[in-house]
Amino acid sequence: MTRRIAELLRAGQPDETVTIQGWVRTKREQKGFSFIEVNDGSSMAGLQVVINQDVPDYEASLKRISTGASVEVSGVLVPSPGKGQRIELKASTLTVYGEADPETYPLQKKRHSFEFLREIGHLRSRTNTLGAVFRVRNACAAAIHQFFQERGFLWVHTPIITASDCEGAGEMFAVTSFNLKQPPLNDQKDIDYTQDFFGKPAYLTVSGQLEAEIMAMAYSNVYTFGPTFRAENSNTSRHLAEFWMVEPEIAFCDLDGDMDLAEAFLKYIFSYVLEHCPEDMEFFNQRIDDSVLATAENIINNQFERITYTTAIELLEKADRKFEYPVEWGLDLQSEHERYLAEELFKKPTIVTDYPTQIKAFYMRLSDDEKTVRAMDILAPKIGEIIGGSQREERLDVLERRIVQQGLDPATYWWYLDLRRYGTVPHAGFGLGFERLVQFMTGMANIRDVIPFPRTPQNVEF
Repeated sequence: MTRRIAELLRAGQPDETVTIQGWVRTKREQKGFSFIEVNDGSSMAGLQVVINQDVPDYEASLKRISTGASVEVSGVLVPSPGKGQRIELKASTLTVYGEADPETYPLQKKRHSFEFLREIGHLRSRTNTLGAVFRVRNACAAAIHQFFQERGFLWVHTPIITASDCEGAGEMFAVTSFNLKQPPLNDQKDIDYTQDFFGKPAYLTVSGQLEAEIMAMAYSNVYTFGPTFRAENSNTSRHLAEFWMVEPEIAFCDLDGDMDLAEAFLKYIFSYVLEHCPEDMEFFNQRIDDSVLATAENIINNQFERITYTTAIELLEKADRKFEYPVEWGLDLQSEHERYLAEELFKKPTIVTDYPTQIKAFYMRLSDDEKTVRAMDILAPKIGEIIGGSQREERLDVLERRIVQQGLDPATYWWYLDLRRYGTVPHAGFGLGFERLVQFMTGMANIRDVIPFPRTPQNVEF
C-alpha cells in the first residue's frame, strides 16, 4: 500500500517495505547509484531515495528524471547516514509517470518571487512556501469545523446567489442569463429583469449572515463557512474579489457572549495549527516573518483587551505620533489606527465595541443612546481587524427604521423582518475573513498568496 511521506518521516521504521508516490525535488547522480528527493505534498520535507544501478531500467529511468518529474518508488526503509534525516528509502523498483523538461520547467532549485509564482499558479503549489501555506490553511479549516462542532453548532450552507445586499455597500457581482449585447428592455427603456432567470436582479453574495440568522432562529447556534464575493476594484495586498468567510450566528446571545466566543475561537485555531503544523509554522518563522510564533503565542496566552470606540478615539488622540488619516469621533478606524491600538499600545489583540451608528450596518443593535450600535471588531497586531461582529437588532420597529435610514427598501427584507415578528430573540454573530486569518497566521505579506487561485481585478487565470 502506498504510504504518505509525512507519516514515514514521523513513524517509519528501518526494514519496512513501503511504496511512495510524488514529485522529484532534486537528483544527484553518483557512480553506480543516484539520490533523488521525493515530495508528495504531505510535509515540508521530502524523503531521500537511494537508487542503485541494479534497479530494473536504471539507466533509462534516470534519464527521464529531473526536477518536477513524477515517480513511484518501492523499497525498504533504511537508517540514513546523512545529516538531518532519520531514514531514507532504498529503492527496489522505480516507475516514472511523467517527465518534466529541465529546459522549460519553471520551478528550479532557487528562490522565486511571489509575483512570479502567481504567474504560474498551476505549479506554484509545489514550492515549499505555498505548500506550507496550504497545509496551514487546511489545518485552519479543520480547526474551525472542530471548534463549532464540539460546541453543538450546525453547519449551514447559505446561498451563493442572492437578491439582497447584506452589507448595503453595493459592490456586488451581478448574475444574469441575459445576452449582454442585447438585454430585453421595458417600456421605460430600462433592463427588464422580469425576463431574467430569477425574475429580478441577482448577485453573488457578500455574506451569508442574513440567511444564517434564519437558521439560528430554528437551530439556536449555526455557522457558515463558504465563498463570498465583492466587486471592489482594489489591487491592494489585503483584498480579493472571491474569498471565504466564517460566520457563526448565536441565538439568545448578547455582545458579551459574542466577544467571548470570538476570543475562544481565535485561541482554539492558533493552538490547533501550532499542534498540527509545527514544521510549517517554524518555516514561516524562519523564512517569512520572525514574529510568526510569537504572534501565535500572543493570541493564545493573552486575555484580549476590550475597549469602546469612544475610548479608542481618546487614546488615538493622545498618541505621540501623527496618523495619515484623521482621528475623529464618527469616522471609521483605519488600519493604521487599528494596528497602533493592538500592536503598539496594548501589544495584544484588542476588541473595540460600540461604534457610531452611521458607520455600521443596519442590522446591528441600536444602543440606548441611539448614537452607537452594539458592534465589535477584534484588532490583531500586524494586521488590524480580523473579526467583525455585533449583537443583531431584534426589535421590529427599530430595525424597520434603521433600514429606511440607510436608504434601503424594507420590502426587499420582508423575510428578515418576519424573523422579528415571529418569535424574535436577542442574538449575535461575527464574521472572520478566512484568507485574512491564514495571512495573519503565516506572516505572508500578500493575501493573494494564501488562496490557491486568487481572483482580483483583471485576473481570473487558472
